[in-house]
Amino acid sequence: MQFRPMLEADLGQVVEIEKASMPSPWSKELFDEELKRGAAHYFVAEESGRVAGYMGYWEAPEEAHIINLAVAPEFRQKGVGQKMMEYCLDFAAKRGARIATLEVRQSNEAAQRLYGKCDFRVVAIRKKYYSDNQEDAIVMIKEIP
Repeated sequence: MQFRPMLEADLGQVVEIEKASMPSPWSKELFDEELKRGAAHYFVAEESGRVAGYMGYWEAPEEAHIINLAVAPEFRQKGVGQKMMEYCLDFAAKRGARIATLEVRQSNEAAQRLYGKCDFRVVAIRKKYYSDNQEDAIVMIKEIP
C-alpha cells in the first residue's frame, strides 16, 4: 500500500468510494475545488494502481481539521483507514499541527472505533449538525506528538 497526495486523475475512483461510503456524497466538482484550496490537503491510499481509500484535512494554525476519510468496500477491515490516518497526521505534524480535530456522525460506529484506535477522544456533541438528516455530530480531538 502506497500513500500519496490526491491528484485530479484520482477523482473518478474517489467519487465512487465516496458514493459507496457517505450518506450525502460529495461531487467530483467539489473534490476538484478542494484540491485547489491552499489550506486543504488530500491523500489517497493506492494498491496496485487502484485507489483503496482517501482522506483530507484543512490546515489551520497548529491544527489539522479532518474533513473526510473513506475506504473502498473491498479494502475495509484491513487497516487501510488507520494507516491513512497515521500518514496524514504525520504529514500535518511536519507542517506544524499540534492537534487534530474532526466531526463524525453519531450513527457511524465504525468510524468512531477507527478514531478511537487512533487515540482521538470525544470532547463535544454538535446537535443537529448534519443538514441532510439533522443527525448529531460527535466532536473528537487528538494531540499530535
